[in-house]
Amino acid sequence: MGRVLKLLLIFIASLLVLSVVAVLVFSLLFDPNDYRDRIAEAVEAETGREFAIEGELGLKLFPWLAIDVGRTELGNAEGFGPEPFATFDSAELSVRLLPMLLRRELEVGKARLEGLDLNLAVDATGRSNWQDLLDRQAAADDVDVTDDEAAEPTSLVIGKIEVVNANLVYADAQAGTTYRLRNLNVASGTIRADDPVSLDAGFEFAMEPDGMAGTVSIDATLAQDDSTLALSDLAIEGQLSGDMPLDFSLAAPAITIDTERSRVNPGELRFSAFDVNGTATVEPFTYDGEITPSATLHIDAFSPRSLMQALDIEAPATADPEALGRLVLDARVAMGTEAITLSELDMTLDATRFTGELSVPMDPAGRYELSLAADTINADRYMAPSDEAAAGAEAGEEPPLEIPVDLIREIDATGVLTIGEVTLGGMAFTDVELGVNSADGKLRIHPFTAAFFDGRYEGDIRIDATGDVASLSANEKIRDVSLAPLAQAAFEQDNITGLVNGTFVLSGRGNDMSEIQKTLDGNLAFTLADGAYEGVDIWYQLRRARALLRQETPPEPSLPPRTPFSEVSATGTVTDGVMQNDDFVANLPFMRLAGRGTVNFVSGEIDYGLSGQVFDRPEGVGETAAGEIGELAKVVVPLKITGTLVEPKIRVDIADAAKERVKDELRNRLLQELVGDEEEPAEGEAPEEQDPEDVVKDEVKNRLKDLLNR
Repeated sequence: MGRVLKLLLIFIASLLVLSVVAVLVFSLLFDPNDYRDRIAEAVEAETGREFAIEGELGLKLFPWLAIDVGRTELGNAEGFGPEPFATFDSAELSVRLLPMLLRRELEVGKARLEGLDLNLAVDATGRSNWQDLLDRQAAADDVDVTDDEAAEPTSLVIGKIEVVNANLVYADAQAGTTYRLRNLNVASGTIRADDPVSLDAGFEFAMEPDGMAGTVSIDATLAQDDSTLALSDLAIEGQLSGDMPLDFSLAAPAITIDTERSRVNPGELRFSAFDVNGTATVEPFTYDGEITPSATLHIDAFSPRSLMQALDIEAPATADPEALGRLVLDARVAMGTEAITLSELDMTLDATRFTGELSVPMDPAGRYELSLAADTINADRYMAPSDEAAAGAEAGEEPPLEIPVDLIREIDATGVLTIGEVTLGGMAFTDVELGVNSADGKLRIHPFTAAFFDGRYEGDIRIDATGDVASLSANEKIRDVSLAPLAQAAFEQDNITGLVNGTFVLSGRGNDMSEIQKTLDGNLAFTLADGAYEGVDIWYQLRRARALLRQETPPEPSLPPRTPFSEVSATGTVTDGVMQNDDFVANLPFMRLAGRGTVNFVSGEIDYGLSGQVFDRPEGVGETAAGEIGELAKVVVPLKITGTLVEPKIRVDIADAAKERVKDELRNRLLQELVGDEEEPAEGEAPEEQDPEDVVKDEVKNRLKDLLNR
């Protein structure tokens, strides 16, 4: 027995020695480079492309069947130029030989590809430079194979796959775009059936003509179960370079891909960019055809001001330095073929909450659509700081409000914004509704309504920016607005009360409000009712002027000075920023004022000349003597209003009053000299019967009086 075992061991040792000798002889006598041309011819026949192995071929047999290939080149499809379709510097593949031969177990030690350059292209007609390869592969798949040819290994294990320093280019001449991946490196863990495999990749990218470029790294674990791929613990990190450097990241706990149904379930995604963090729970969607995913989006609180700084956008100086400091957003997002829609939008900016819907087009030239509602917003917080505004005004450097002509020309938008309450310029507006429609360089804001100071505003604003110089038109109405709070809020004046109603139909041309004011044309009308002008007592001014004309001591004024009115009305025509008003009427308790004048909307200056007639039985004149009233009632009182809209100056025109008084005295004296004094019959007595000659004399007297009183 011992002898038999000894002989068996000698036999096995002899086989091993012979095998080693055979391998050595084969390695010494067989040179795979002798077969490069044959290999190239076979590949050319299979692909229809030129193929060349320029580098060395290497072969090892035991214990691994290892193949090394040097620089290799595959030609491009016809019509795509001389640049190769693909080249690589080296490729390595090793397979354990005995398990494959004895048990059909395929165990790959390492598959490595280094220096790959892959050029994918689409020409102007939409033809790609890889379609011919797909067509040949499809034809080969249709060929029937025998059971032996179809035999598959009983198991597959790949120790590692490596792609080192690869470069990929995708150039689409039809779309005019080019995408580049450089320095692509990919490494996998051990690949074994039914076991997850780790993946690690990194690359640089560039996009033309967008000019976007950066770097990306990817880590994930991949598993497959029949037709389902599962990506777990996906982590993507990257940086954008260029004018706006950006660090970004994306993480996904679990993504599943059903290859049989062409369906993806991304699950929850966590993302970060420019220090803005958020989550998106993406619903399952199909990638067979148009890709239209939808998701529930949440963006954590972040600072819009800090984001603008990160984007190299100058953040505006605001009256409240804390403004633009916090934004939170929740919405349902649906990506369509033409637009991204945010529905169930709930966004809070600082202290203002917005709800509604917003649609953003995929094409920058597409239409934006919005339907938003806000609760309250204090717009004064977002205005320029008061010290900067005051300094600019004192230095005369405050620029006029510009019309955003470039934005109007570019944007296509429609929608409605409603706001519960807006504070602007110290004025509170409620129930605000703004309708926006912008297309083809024309913007219309309509409806434009708001409640303010117990009244209503309605407007229809249009801006035409199709020409070099924009044109603006406004059709506005105000109804039953309380003057006291309006004057206090708008002009910091507390000298007028009452209700104001008005209509304004105006238009102008210019690219800022200063130019538009200078070219303003149109019509306007307004009425003031049941109010008073505080700080000026016109009745006292009349009595004082009378006293000065008669060289008497002026009366004592009533304090505080005020002039009540029942109605003030005017209509006007505006030309080049100046309103001409020829029908000004003011009804005061003691007199009626009428006249004409101008208002310069550019400089704010006013110039009015009015004449007033005191009533025979005036109201609200206190203890003024009847004789004084009677004397004032006989006089047409001239008033002069000058100054500015903010600070008007009202005074009696004494010079004109003196002229009228001299005229009246001359008229009365001339009448007395010509016709003498006439006695009226006593009350209850019948007038004496006149003869025909006296009747003729009386007629002549009356005609003469009429002539002198003109």
